[in-house]
Amino acid sequence: MRVVMIDIGLGNLRSVHKALETAGSARHVQVVRSADADVVRSADAVVMPGQNVFGAFLDGLGAELREALRERLAAGMPYLGFCLGLHALFEASDESPGTAGLGWFKGRVQKLEGSAQIKIPHMGWNTLELKHGGHPLLSAAGGDGTYVYFCHSFHVVPADPELVKATVGHGDNVVTAAVARDNVFASQFHPEKSQGAGLALLTRFLAA
Repeated sequence: MRVVMIDIGLGNLRSVHKALETAGSARHVQVVRSADADVVRSADAVVMPGQNVFGAFLDGLGAELREALRERLAAGMPYLGFCLGLHALFEASDESPGTAGLGWFKGRVQKLEGSAQIKIPHMGWNTLELKHGGHPLLSAAGGDGTYVYFCHSFHVVPADPELVKATVGHGDNVVTAAVARDNVFASQFHPEKSQGAGLALLTRFLAA
């Protein structure tokens, strides 16, 4: 299995690469870091982590890579995204007005509401609350009540609430923790920082 991890040079993705290699070691999964559209078109699966800002991230993907991603998603290629790799699937983000997302799902990215007691960004461990039947990747991670790691100030609000497979609470915010449909799964939490739960999720994804 050849997995392409999208790397456009924003953020330190070494920990993601190492986690994927560890998760796929028993199945001899080849993990390739690339932002080349032709490499993506030849992938068996794509993982898109993301750090930085929505606008810079989408600009960094470029038109050709965005088109390649849409082509392969439409063809049924398994996709795992997290953080900005989740946000990018939607139409737009309040973080970068005027920048279009991939538009794979309808909806937008909105800023979390903070207060004197509730700090933004939302950083640290939180427990998953499964929604709409959950998802096999979330079950592999441990299911309802599993602790996973977050670091973000924005979260997705899908137009179709059935997309949401898990949430967490942060103050008055009901945070979209994971969405999924067909061959696409994406999370707000970071599997590579979520210890055993995250590694189990990655292992299940690579075994599909």
